[in-house]
Order: sequence, then C-alpha cells, then structure tokens
Amino acid sequence: MKVLYTSDVTATGARHGHVRSSDGLLDAPLALPKEMGGNGGATNPEQLFAAGYAACFGGAVEYLAAQQKLRTGEVTVRAQVGIGPYDEGQGEGFTLCVALDITLPELTQAEAEALVAHAHRTCPYSNATRGNIDVTLTAHGGKA
Repeated sequence: MKVLYTSDVTATGARHGHVRSSDGLLDAPLALPKEMGGNGGATNPEQLFAAGYAACFGGAVEYLAAQQKLRTGEVTVRAQVGIGPYDEGQGEGFTLCVALDITLPELTQAEAEALVAHAHRTCPYSNATRGNIDVTLTAHGGKA
C-alpha cells in the first residue's frame, strides 16, 4: 500500500489515561464512561472512534459528490459507537457496533441513499470494519 499519511498517537494509562498525538494537536485525558462503571468526565476510545469515523465518512461523501458534480449542502454525519460483550460463541471480550446517520440537505432521498451506499464502499473506516462489526447506515436527503 502506498501510504499517503500516517498519524502518530500514544495512549498511556489505558482507559483511565491520556492520548497525545506526536504533533500535539490531539492531547486529551481519557476516562471510563459512567455507563461502564467509571467516573466519566473525559473522552473515551468509543468517542474518538466515532469522531474519526464520522469525519472520514463525511470526507468520502464529499469526495464522491465532487466526482459526480453533486451539490449535497453541508454534509452532516452523526456516528454512534456502542461497545458490549461478544454474544456467546463469537469469542472472548468485547466488540463494537456503529450507527451512522448522514444528512445531505440538497439531495433527494434516493440520491442521498445512493451516495451514502457508494461512500460506504469508499471510506477507509467502512472498509476496515466491514465483516468485523455491525455498521448501520441511515441517509437523509432534504430535497423533494
């Protein structure tokens, strides 16, 4: 693979620690969410994954829209990342699930659904998660 960019982030202290990128642009404490028995009050790996996936998926939508000369309006992607134990018989530990809600206000519903489906085949996060975790896509067009 020809690498176009490599991020460099170090996590210390696991879920109760800190993350910092080599350039210092990402510098955040971590905390276990209250829902998982922690104190909350800081970001967590699921939020970081959701942020990355949402931004990357939005980028894939914009890239494809530009190629197709489509005006989408402001692309909004809401990502919800859940964590929970594997179902019995699927392995040890925990797994993730993702729900992406994509709004493309200047496309019809059919156009939005087609573009989102194409973006799901293009986005690196989608390609990395495909076949590994459940990803649900919901597209919203705003044009009649």
